[in-house]
Amino acid sequence: MELFKNIKGDKLIWAIAALLAIFSFLPVYSSASNLAYISGDGNTFNYFLKHFLHLFLGFTLMYGVHRIPYRYFRGLSMVLIPVVVVLLIVTLFQGTTIEGANASRWIQVPLVGFTFQPSTLAAVVLMVYVARYLSKIKGKTVSFKESLLPLWTPVFLILALILPANFSTTAIIFVMVLVLTFLGGYPLRYIAFIILSGIVVLSLFILVARAFPEAMPNRVDTWSNRIENYLNGEDTEADYQIEKAKIAIASGGIQGLGPGKSIQKNFLPQSSSDFIYAIIIEEYGLIGGLFLLVLYLWLLFRVVIVAHKSDTVFGKLLAIGVGLPIVFQALINMAVAVELFPVTGQTLPLISSGGTSIWMTCLAVGIILSVSAKRQEIRELEELGENPLEILSETI
Repeated sequence: MELFKNIKGDKLIWAIAALLAIFSFLPVYSSASNLAYISGDGNTFNYFLKHFLHLFLGFTLMYGVHRIPYRYFRGLSMVLIPVVVVLLIVTLFQGTTIEGANASRWIQVPLVGFTFQPSTLAAVVLMVYVARYLSKIKGKTVSFKESLLPLWTPVFLILALILPANFSTTAIIFVMVLVLTFLGGYPLRYIAFIILSGIVVLSLFILVARAFPEAMPNRVDTWSNRIENYLNGEDTEADYQIEKAKIAIASGGIQGLGPGKSIQKNFLPQSSSDFIYAIIIEEYGLIGGLFLLVLYLWLLFRVVIVAHKSDTVFGKLLAIGVGLPIVFQALINMAVAVELFPVTGQTLPLISSGGTSIWMTCLAVGIILSVSAKRQEIRELEELGENPLEILSETI
């Protein structure tokens, strides 16, 4: 087919993404049964079809993005930073609350009738933006004052807009930015100061939120309760999800109960999204759980390979910057399911149901494939005996 002839980039990354997507159908179809009977007419096929459409749109986005030369993302990140800031402001101040807590994470897209979570787009755009800045100053001596406005002001502004409604996403983005700045050669003493500043800002936010709970509905109590319950090992109503997840994992054993035979899917909230890993282990056992873990680690390995082979600093940092958060989020989701981490609300990339998460993961994978496609193009030119320096000069 002509479509497959136009597919460029790392073929193993394509294969991993396809395997994850294909594997996701049975767990999503199985775990959606409870949701279908509670909030719908009992027809689980609608959820299967919705998941298929999300993945279809996601892979269409991945294909389109991977055909774009990655050097263009450098300028696009600067254009999109103001856009995501506006989207986050609109989302934050729309005033959505659940049981008094700020739940302003999604905005309703006009005409098409679906919701979109701007924080996931902000995460990808911000990582591209940071990679751009670090590649720009590579090999130069830059003072902290000089980097404060162009680098850290957008970072803290975006994090401040995400924090009131989603602490876990804020923390993940902050950690990933720090890792990328470290890998990009940003001075360690500056990074240490940023970490300290982040702790101070978070502390001030918690104090203000507790002092004015009515003026600013927040999730501080939820965050603190989750952490305290996790550390103390207390059995409270808030631990219901993790307890059911542990039962599901214990029931799965080595080989699992079989596809569609999960019992805990009928009792576990968010069984098709946040806690789908527990359902996977219940149905496919330790074998299925380890299979997924290996796929994500394999993806990380391929991302590192793509970054290593890239001929530009921006390409290296870009691949790591958008690829590492995918694997990091997957590991966090798995860790929550086995109670290594407190509940975070993070989905399992390309597995959990949910449109925005799937689309932004596909966007990130498409960017990585764009980086690898450029290297592949240069290698093909070398094999044809042509001068690849003209191609390289376009990416610098």
